[in-house]
This record gives sequence, structure tokens and C-alpha cells, in this order.
Amino acid sequence: MSSQPFDSQSAPASPGAPALPPPAAAPYVRLPKSPGLAAFLSLFPGLGQVYNGRIARAFVFFFAWVGSIYLTASGHEFPFAFVIPFVYLFNIIDAWKGASAANARFLGGRSEPEEQPEIESPVWGGSLALFGVLILLNNLGWLDLDRLARWWPILLIAVGAYFVYASLQARKAGGSADEPPRL
Repeated sequence: MSSQPFDSQSAPASPGAPALPPPAAAPYVRLPKSPGLAAFLSLFPGLGQVYNGRIARAFVFFFAWVGSIYLTASGHEFPFAFVIPFVYLFNIIDAWKGASAANARFLGGRSEPEEQPEIESPVWGGSLALFGVLILLNNLGWLDLDRLARWWPILLIAVGAYFVYASLQARKAGGSADEPPRL
């Protein structure tokens, strides 16, 4: 009797059983986007979105961050001092998720329901255009942003009402009401 442990690979094959080849290694697939690199680039707001090919989102994140800093420095500490870290952290998370979604689409899985990954939502371009119009009107003297600063909660009310409306519509359509509406 041998003191060697039993090894199934070295055991002689039975006369009727065919020998199995060793399992093949899975081929290496280089993913198109690195979520870590996207998050690292987003340490400067917007660069992670540029890396992911989402230029409109990059401009919105950058101008929301810079605009919040400007409005905080010009004497509107509330709410813009709280918006700075929110925009900064959401920018990093969005870049990470965007790169992960691009990789999932590349591998054949659908991480999120998207019609066409090359086309961005019109909300990003619309918000960028709105920022530009507001700044232009302020620079021309036709709009005084300092006088409008007290009315910013209307924006929160409108966004909250939109989320409630979209949730109710999704519930009527039989979709999931737990996931937020896509912007």
C-alpha cells in the first residue's frame, strides 16, 4: 500500500472511459473603461465623465461645482455650501457607475435600460443651456441672481413633484416604483 495521497489526475483511467482534456483558461478580455480611473479623474469634477464620453454631463457637473463655490463665496452659504460636497461626490459616483455600465454593455449585459448609449438624456443639455441663459441674463443686467437666491426652494419642490409623478406613473404602468426616474 502506498503512502501517497490519492490524486484523481494521476489515477489510471478505466479502460472504457475517455480521457478528458484539462479545462481551458478563459480568454482575457480588455474592458473599454476603468471605473477606478474614471473615479480618479473625477477628483477634478467632470473629467471622469469626459473619460466615459459623457461631455454634457461633464459640463453640468463642472459648472454646478464651480457655481456652488461662487455662490457660497458671494454670501449665499445656505444651501450652496451643502451643494458643493454633494456635486463633488455624486460626480465621482456617476463616473464610476458610467464606466461600469459601459463595461457591462461591452460584455453583453445591460446594466441599465438605455435606448442608445451614445445619446445622452436631454436633461443634461437642457440644464447646461439653462445655466448659460441665467448667467448671460445676470451679466447683461436683465436678471439679478441675488434677488432670486431666496426662491431656490422652488427648484426642490419642482424636482420632488417630478419624482412623485414619475413614481406614480411607473406604478400605474406596472414598473418598479422603488427605482428613481432616469434623468
